Amino acid sequence: MTSLICTLQDHRDDVNWCAFSGNLLATCSGDKTLRIYNTRDFSELPFSPLSGHGYSVHCCCFSTCGQFLASCSTDATTVVWSMVSGEIEAVLEHPGRSPVRICALSPDSVHLVSGASDGSLALWDFPSKQLRRTGAVNDTTLVACSFSPCSQVFITGSTYGDLRLWDLDMRQLHAEKNAHDLGVTCCTFAPSILSGGQVVQFRLASCGQDSQLKIWAINKFSSGGYRMQLLHTLTGQSAPVLSCAYSSDGQLLVSGSVDKTVTVYDANNALLLYTLNQHERYVTACSFSPTAPLIATGSMDKTVNIWRLEDGCRGCGNSALTSSEGRTSAGRSKLLVGDWSEEDVSAWLVEEGLEGLVDKFTANNIDGTELLCLTKETLASELHIESVGLRNKLLRKVEELKSDSVCSGTPDEFLCPITRELMREPVIAADGYSYEREAIESWINTKNRSSPMTNLPLLTTLLTSNHTLKMAIGRWKTSH
Repeated sequence: MTSLICTLQDHRDDVNWCAFSGNLLATCSGDKTLRIYNTRDFSELPFSPLSGHGYSVHCCCFSTCGQFLASCSTDATTVVWSMVSGEIEAVLEHPGRSPVRICALSPDSVHLVSGASDGSLALWDFPSKQLRRTGAVNDTTLVACSFSPCSQVFITGSTYGDLRLWDLDMRQLHAEKNAHDLGVTCCTFAPSILSGGQVVQFRLASCGQDSQLKIWAINKFSSGGYRMQLLHTLTGQSAPVLSCAYSSDGQLLVSGSVDKTVTVYDANNALLLYTLNQHERYVTACSFSPTAPLIATGSMDKTVNIWRLEDGCRGCGNSALTSSEGRTSAGRSKLLVGDWSEEDVSAWLVEEGLEGLVDKFTANNIDGTELLCLTKETLASELHIESVGLRNKLLRKVEELKSDSVCSGTPDEFLCPITRELMREPVIAADGYSYEREAIESWINTKNRSSPMTNLPLLTTLLTSNHTLKMAIGRWKTSH
């Protein structure tokens, strides 16, 4: 389930967009301002609001590192802001001086694209803030744009109703005419890349004035050609759908509508999970946090609602908040060894007939994580355990713990394909598989950027946190 945790009421006009970075939330409005909040407590930053646009601010987006924020406006500019100081880093004037309705940054933060009311497109080199390419879609207004997770292509949507795929040379790769009757309102790529055989596949969500939310597969063939295929049409809202966004792991999809509702879907199975009804007017914006189970939704009622996905918090929170007082061996076995407290380690030593080591372990603050990292060298040089037999016995017991954690009926999808251990920080790589973050980062650094599962080259080294899988692992841990 979801719960409303706070409502931000600082804007004086319609909220047009909202975007998360790792620790910030940005919102923009018809009141010409952007407001920046700390996602820890949703307090406004000292330099907020940001005032630099002359007219309504339509869209905003963070660079991947969160250091910069880009925003675009009816004043025909895209402004780049520093999230360290709140100062303006650059003002990019759109060619033709037409009102800019949409802007998007590539995941690698190398390119910025902006689309305008006259159908013109501008592709900027983001580090230098220099204009690189221009393009256009005639007789329409561009209102939607999103970069692929590999940063090499982007898609635009227009009031004409079409979706168009472009490369970085502003060549049109594919046009999906009449994707939404009466016009597209928003589109967004899923963060993962699926690959197999001679095909690389992206997932895309789009919504429009036809009251529909659609999920597409965009296939790239080894020949260089592209094809779009409609996978699902979601009809959970009764009026035009104005905004949509994927979760950072691509498992969930949220949308906001003229019917004042927010809907959350299981993106893979196209199932409606929740319908939220707290806004008083059209819901114009929605965004998932990349680091926490949070959704932000903005509305023409001038507010931004912050929602928490309770399933994720409950699953992850219980193991983190479990008290060690009075915990039995059976209770401790429900936790990963890495989650054991110092008291758990001491109790385990006693159970294994190693009570003589309790004082040494307590003095050195050995918890479950430290226990799993012990070696012969650390036992001898740091813990000063002189007996070779005792050191070997302890290490054998630790290896048994590791083996038990893998062979205890753990669902295979919860195990990292590289280490075969239960994942703590699962991330999705470009091959579409989930791995333990540390394991895949090490693999990428030493294995020439090939997929551990397919042996094919990884199109990008970008890793996306798999929050849905982390939530599922958390729920499994508390029930076992």
